[in-house]
Amino acid sequence: MVKERIIETNHGISGEFNVEMYDKFMRRRRDRGGWIDTDSILEAGINLGVALEIGPGPCYLGLEWLKKTENTYLQTLEISLDMINIAEKNAIEYNLQNRVKNNLGNALEMPFEDNMFDGVFSNGSLHEWSQPIKVFNEIYRVLKLGGKYCISDLRRDINPLVKWYMKRTVKPIEMREGLIASINASYTIKELHRLLPNTNLRNYKIKKIFMGLMVQGVKTGK
Repeated sequence: MVKERIIETNHGISGEFNVEMYDKFMRRRRDRGGWIDTDSILEAGINLGVALEIGPGPCYLGLEWLKKTENTYLQTLEISLDMINIAEKNAIEYNLQNRVKNNLGNALEMPFEDNMFDGVFSNGSLHEWSQPIKVFNEIYRVLKLGGKYCISDLRRDINPLVKWYMKRTVKPIEMREGLIASINASYTIKELHRLLPNTNLRNYKIKKIFMGLMVQGVKTGK
């Protein structure tokens, strides 16, 4: 039996120590190879124009996406100013600061015009959205007609052995408690099947991935 969701903070990661630990965690995932999943974003057809990343944290996913695409531009929406500061340092390290703009704001009310983006993606932030239906509707609003989206996150009903493995291998060890909290706050496939029909999104696919779940689709007319 799957335990009920334990809602996690929707204020993002802030504070110099917490941000530094999370940056180290994500940098390690990047350097191990294969743990920053840009392939799913590209397979969803998000490979041109201007894309939006929701909840980018230190922005390794978006920066790696920029590296693998040409003539593309990235905007991000992050609720934590401390995390934006680290993301901007990382953009300079990648020498991609001219192709990315980090925006401070809440995904419940995105500070963007209608039909603005060719693609929207996010990894690991869905479980923090206090009103997911509203955020999915905002994704629909800011996407151009025909624009693609790819939203991935953890899954609360992952195999207990996988959960144990994830906890044991997470470094810095200060991140382990946060990882478990995020898993406990995440959704199941069944919950997303109940949630998404209440949004403006129509042409979507929900699928199970090894350590989580993923929603991919295309913006079509209502």
